Amino acid sequence: MTGKRTGQANGGPRSGRLTEAQRKTYARDGVVFPVDVLDGAEVADCLRRLEAVEAERAGRLPPALNAKPHLLLTWLWDLVHDPRIVDAVEELIGPDVLCWGTSFISKTGHDDRFVSWHQDATHWKLARPAALTAWLALTPSRRDNGCVRVLPGTHLAPVPHEDTTDRDNMLGRKERVLEPLDVSRAIDVELEPGQMSLHHALVIHGSDPNRSGRRRTGFAIRYVAGNVGQAGGRRNLATLVRGRDHGLYELEQAPEADFHPDAAARHARSLRAGMSMIFDDNPSAHAGRRPDRD
Repeated sequence: MTGKRTGQANGGPRSGRLTEAQRKTYARDGVVFPVDVLDGAEVADCLRRLEAVEAERAGRLPPALNAKPHLLLTWLWDLVHDPRIVDAVEELIGPDVLCWGTSFISKTGHDDRFVSWHQDATHWKLARPAALTAWLALTPSRRDNGCVRVLPGTHLAPVPHEDTTDRDNMLGRKERVLEPLDVSRAIDVELEPGQMSLHHALVIHGSDPNRSGRRRTGFAIRYVAGNVGQAGGRRNLATLVRGRDHGLYELEQAPEADFHPDAAARHARSLRAGMSMIFDDNPSAHAGRRPDRD
């Protein structure tokens, strides 16, 4: 690969801190990648752990378990708090950091499912969009296997969306941007295992079907600035990751052990609150959905 594409900035060691070039790229484009996080052994261990959980559940993680799984699995709780991720996040949204949601984003080989062009913040109902997604690759994420694609510079204002009924759309409400888009400007957020991208809650992005024979899997962590609550003062639940609690959310607790009964009960309550936040103006879309997909 020659040259540097939009959205890309020169990487560095796994220090957790962004370079000045990376911060400028994010401010300009609403996305920055690749950011090195996990080494080869660490990312292989994460994928092994995920596959073990899937193997115990008919080969896939049920949707209800794939919403905020960091509340159920101790190793995901630790990953959400990993300084190599959170240090970078802090530089973009400030010292007080909450985790609003997590999920694995997986496409099997030859998978027709896709993610329509959308802005994450559309149905998060935040008081302001001081939020981002850290998308951590557990497998190679390439154009041919359905990597995230971003329209750079579209993070400056919200745009209208509409809900659809396309069964192959992986989004919870299957929403899509209403206005015409120049997708020829899209950049492919290609990542190696252990690398992450950081994208703004308003940047327009999506992904194509997986046309390869290889699995594409990432772990998406939704981080919100600690001083940003839900619109209208509504109460939700979130995980305090770093800094000060501003009292805007009920704080979630770490799991005592993987799938501990007490953790499962708390997770179910948090899941209900998140579903209500996203789907309360479209009750018919609630059944079978999950709070966040990307």
